[in-house]
Amino acid sequence: MKVKGCCLILFLYLSLIRALLADEIPSDLKSTLPPPELTAKTWILMDYHTGWVLASKDPDTPIEPASLSKIMTTYVVFREIKNGTIKLDDMVHISKKAWKTGGSRMFIEVDTKVSVEDLLKGVIVQSGNDAAVALAEHVAGSEEAFAGRMNEYGRKLGLSSSNFTNATGLPHPENLSSARDLSLVTAATIKEFPDYYKWYSQKEFTYNNITQPNRNKLLYRDPSADGVKTGYTKSAGYCLVGSAQRDGMRLIASVTGTKSGGLRTREVQALLAYGFSSYKSIKLAERGSAIDQIKVFMGDQKQVGIGVAEDLYFIAPPEQENNIRAVVDAPPSTVAPLAAGQELASLSVMLGDKQLAQVPLSAISAVGEGSWWEQAIDYVLLWFE
Repeated sequence: MKVKGCCLILFLYLSLIRALLADEIPSDLKSTLPPPELTAKTWILMDYHTGWVLASKDPDTPIEPASLSKIMTTYVVFREIKNGTIKLDDMVHISKKAWKTGGSRMFIEVDTKVSVEDLLKGVIVQSGNDAAVALAEHVAGSEEAFAGRMNEYGRKLGLSSSNFTNATGLPHPENLSSARDLSLVTAATIKEFPDYYKWYSQKEFTYNNITQPNRNKLLYRDPSADGVKTGYTKSAGYCLVGSAQRDGMRLIASVTGTKSGGLRTREVQALLAYGFSSYKSIKLAERGSAIDQIKVFMGDQKQVGIGVAEDLYFIAPPEQENNIRAVVDAPPSTVAPLAAGQELASLSVMLGDKQLAQVPLSAISAVGEGSWWEQAIDYVLLWFE
């Protein structure tokens, strides 16, 4: 229940943001600069903080994700660790099926035991299909049952074009995802598991005296890049989900179906360069910080701070950056008791005189009832409010 509750909270939050802001960047904030021309079959450039799509081509078209499936594989394992179902130091028995799995490998050996942490690094850095199967069997008993969990979590994250049939991404006619869905799983991983996400920036990993480099060449070419994952099969072509962060702005770029490994890297680089040069990130409000104060009657405190439930970001072209402002609409006073997180006001995001979005503002701390004497005084004062 703990995992389901946490996933539900994340899904509801993402749904709220999408409802308020929509998936595409508002036309008033869209850069006049055209995106780069790419050869990829499908692609998308997404701003991490807002979820806005800055540019795309067929982002919801189902495609064969190849090893990009492993982004969802590791997400499921991370969730199980957080839930306490498994631990990083669990020793996983390597089955014959895992050992025999073809394609890229970590080179684990049958009937040995390998820690969950090492297997995760084997999946993330080395793209080990054998490690992915071993983790799937450890979490769910079989790879087939694990694929069911991948789809369950996918539904909770709002993935609309995905159906996972295995943990590896090896070809299967029903193993499908999309550029948008893979970007959404990536965003969820970064948000929920920053301590584990750092492994996506690891440039090599050694296991069984075999050192393998990370196949994501973006890590070697762009110092601001810190992930994410490559994929390739003959039928899927060369695919890459990349993410980078500059000056507080994080972008996620996904390309699928390119004709070479070098081309997928260059096209993700081109998307990231376009995004960082065409837009600026604006942090309008920080979670836990009071944006404003409301006077409180009948309480053990005389005022309460109000703020947002999550950090609130907007993006805009550089020429529009200074035109974005936040306007608070709050009552002059309220009455105790108040619960932390209780909605009390709203914040409008404005571009000039046009409202772009409105988000709730809630009490950042609880306010209890005051003493009988304080309540008596405030009762009188309320008549003059």
